[in-house]
Amino acid sequence: MPKPSRLRAVAVTASAVLLCSVLAACSDDDSSGGDLSAQKLDWKDCPAPSAAEGGGDAPSPLPRQGTWQCATMKAPLDWNKPKGDTIGLALIRAKASGAASRRIGSLIFNFGGPGGSGVATLPSFGQDYATLRTRYDLVSFDPRGVGRSAPVTCEDDQQLDVYFQQDATPDDARERTEYVDSTKKFNAACEKNSEKVLPHVRTTDAARDMDLMRQVLGDDRLYYFGISYGTELGGVYAHLFPKHVGRAVFDAVVDPTQDAEQSSLGQAKGFQLALDNFAEDCTSQTTGCPIGDSAQDVKDRIATLLKDLDSKPIAGIFPRRLTQTAATNGIAQALYSKDFWPYLTEGLQQAYQGDGRVLLALSDSLNGRSENGEYSNIAAANVAINCADDKARYSPDFVRRKLPEFRSASPLFGDFLAWSMLSCTDWAVPGAAGHPDVSAPGAAPILVVGNTGDPATPYEGAKRMVDSLGPGVGVELTYKGQGHGSYDSKNKCVQAAVNGYLLDAKVPKAGTVCS
Repeated sequence: MPKPSRLRAVAVTASAVLLCSVLAACSDDDSSGGDLSAQKLDWKDCPAPSAAEGGGDAPSPLPRQGTWQCATMKAPLDWNKPKGDTIGLALIRAKASGAASRRIGSLIFNFGGPGGSGVATLPSFGQDYATLRTRYDLVSFDPRGVGRSAPVTCEDDQQLDVYFQQDATPDDARERTEYVDSTKKFNAACEKNSEKVLPHVRTTDAARDMDLMRQVLGDDRLYYFGISYGTELGGVYAHLFPKHVGRAVFDAVVDPTQDAEQSSLGQAKGFQLALDNFAEDCTSQTTGCPIGDSAQDVKDRIATLLKDLDSKPIAGIFPRRLTQTAATNGIAQALYSKDFWPYLTEGLQQAYQGDGRVLLALSDSLNGRSENGEYSNIAAANVAINCADDKARYSPDFVRRKLPEFRSASPLFGDFLAWSMLSCTDWAVPGAAGHPDVSAPGAAPILVVGNTGDPATPYEGAKRMVDSLGPGVGVELTYKGQGHGSYDSKNKCVQAAVNGYLLDAKVPKAGTVCS
């Protein structure tokens, strides 16, 4: 899932265990939330997604007369006061399509972000998980702070248009002041509009919500498929509740050993690698590459375009114009999947002719903006969750000292990712720790799938997740591919390994490579 906070495109900032000394003593205690584990969910046909979830139409019916059903689960606002105030968490499910006698349980998905709506996302991928649905109810949810689950609210749509159009790579003192002031203004709006929920959106809170969800859904163990930030959430869950882990898959794996600076630098390298691969692919086509004569020429022309846009934006989607920031966001969005590369080629061709509509549309997608001008709350939730998790607070002077290192990692994305480290500066809630604890001794095997061409969660993070989970827990599988994630690449080897584990408990050999 995209991370719209000024291009830090996916969940790679670290999270941590809230009140770790207390929670360590409570590991594997049921997150029952008082009497909430006994609640009965009232499943009904799903409505259309709310504006905070991204809008759009109600999910279409599934094959075999299946329908998407939605419900609301109550959870404690504050897990330290399990019998206190509650919030509602939005859930969605598609009941298993196979024989009841072969049903395993509920397979819970988190698609990342943080801040992405699982209620809105799962139906979009329903057909991709048809095989898994033969033995599982497919379930996802809006994590706390997201979508319909006590959503974090910051700036309104008009203010967000301005926020995402500003110069996110300040070049002088005036621009730096404007950038810092804009960040402070956004963060102050979050505190004003969402003060009650901000202290309670840490990843540890969401992990406890999932354990309550497991109980309410009637499962003895958690069956889980985490993607991108969802791998971090899954790792934190495994740390808190190792004996509750059933069969779990982590795809597009967050590196749990890195702090926010290291994560941002890793993403700079990852997106640069994806851009290099895109340029090589374009210029290797027998039909020729319309945006450059060589891979270096492709990248040089992009760099020139962005430099020109810094001082002279071009026409975008009326009345908005394509700025340097929006163009960079659009390029990053297209690098998430090789399926998007043709759109990037088209967008660059048009931009070189003064037409920025395609790149701006890609940028809007990253930032959660619908065609009608409404934004989902992914930007607000993303910042709120990351800043509650991550204790690091960086200064403009720190960023300026780090710029050479970031530029070396990525001439194109380095500045953007370096300056995005200011997103938690002056945040109202202190961050929990430097990075998440995912050690899970005694947990069942967790299949960890890394993609060598992943721009947002670089491949190296998969091995570090395996090591951090501990001996006998993480099982690494490598996919030699492009884009963010592996299962939805449709690679038969990857899907066979994942399906074999989730459906039949067949653990693939550690170190298996799919290409």
